[in-house]
Amino acid sequence: MSERATAGPDCGRPLGQAWPAPWARRWRRWLPPGYRDVLLAFGFVVGDTLLTLSHGSWWPQRPGTVAWFLLGLQVLVDAGLVLRRRAPLAVLGAVTAYTVLVTVLVSTGSTGGRPGPWTVWAPVAAVLVAYLPVAYPAVRRPGWVLVGLLTLVSARIWDPSAAVVTIAVLRTTLGPLLALYFGARHRLVSVLRERAERAEREKYLLAAQARADERARIAAEMHDVVTHRLSLMVLSAGALRVRARDEETRRSAEELRAAGCQALDELRDLVGILRMTEDAERPAVGDLATLVAESESVGIRTELAQVGDPGRASPVVGRTAYRVVQEALTNVRKHAPGASVSVEVRYDTDRVGVRVTNTAPAGPPDPALAGSGSGTGLAGLRQRIELVRGTLSAGPTSDGGFEVVADLPAYVPTAAPAVEPVREPTPETTPGTGPKTTEAVR
Repeated sequence: MSERATAGPDCGRPLGQAWPAPWARRWRRWLPPGYRDVLLAFGFVVGDTLLTLSHGSWWPQRPGTVAWFLLGLQVLVDAGLVLRRRAPLAVLGAVTAYTVLVTVLVSTGSTGGRPGPWTVWAPVAAVLVAYLPVAYPAVRRPGWVLVGLLTLVSARIWDPSAAVVTIAVLRTTLGPLLALYFGARHRLVSVLRERAERAEREKYLLAAQARADERARIAAEMHDVVTHRLSLMVLSAGALRVRARDEETRRSAEELRAAGCQALDELRDLVGILRMTEDAERPAVGDLATLVAESESVGIRTELAQVGDPGRASPVVGRTAYRVVQEALTNVRKHAPGASVSVEVRYDTDRVGVRVTNTAPAGPPDPALAGSGSGTGLAGLRQRIELVRGTLSAGPTSDGGFEVVADLPAYVPTAAPAVEPVREPTPETTPGTGPKTTEAVR
């Protein structure tokens, strides 16, 4: 789900943040919240002052000292709207207390004369503060009590007038109604956005299933056609080696048979990859721990360090990192007996780094074990890493050990076209100086 700000009456945020996300982002970018509050408070100060002085509110015909004092207090109360986000209950209480004070002083004639009975004496700022209990659940109960008191005093129920009651009720209900509307609108937009994202995820899953089916079909075709022809080639080369009369022909037939066997092994590995689903390709965190445990079970001290979240790596990258660790540990067992190994896998935001380092071997390797394999492991491993647009470096360290370092992108789309790797000949390392990474990847 994409990150988006939630607002409205259920989360206690200001009314403006309940707008649809694009408009809200533009509004916040054009005018930050602090400047909006100042501008809004200034507008209410000017509006209430002009309305009062034009006798549209409680201002008397012959204003006295008390009237001018109330006018200055009204300016301060309106200016306090800049604090409505930090202290909503205090701002609502200040407007209510001011309305009560004005009502008492105007009703007793202390302001220098009583205005017309059709005017509402509460400031227009009541429209803004009346929505605070809806937008801020923490002050909901005392806030509604203050809004109720503000409505009763503004409507002057002890001296009812249809015009005054109507204007007062509209003034204190318009804000909550707008807050409820924008909150409902925001929730509706969120639901629609969630449905769109769910539909997009379902579309992606269907595409992934189609890719998996296509991969399985390609794997079946390769197994039925290519494997059959390669098997015939290997058998023919073996028969030629047996029937050949001269040594040179027998040697050439044996090389042809060995190349065919190697091709069958690589094809078998490729068919296995194609038959795997994307979920199966992602090695779990426990898989690396299993590799480490296997090495320790045969007497090789191995330490594993994983930094970051493995979930950042896409399935193909996770499988490739797993193969790098597997191949490096296999070569340590073959070519560096008695060495200790350090495995570090780092999952960054956009890269995955794999580093396998072993110390110098404690003794010479077993010739039979070291000589097993086809000798193309490093080239095959580099080709696999280049397919996901990564890099591989391997070589001896200054202390006589060996180090394998792979740098991979964190995410590789499954449907992205593979980059044809550059095939370069790689010299084999000297046995006994570290893991011989030329072993075939199985």
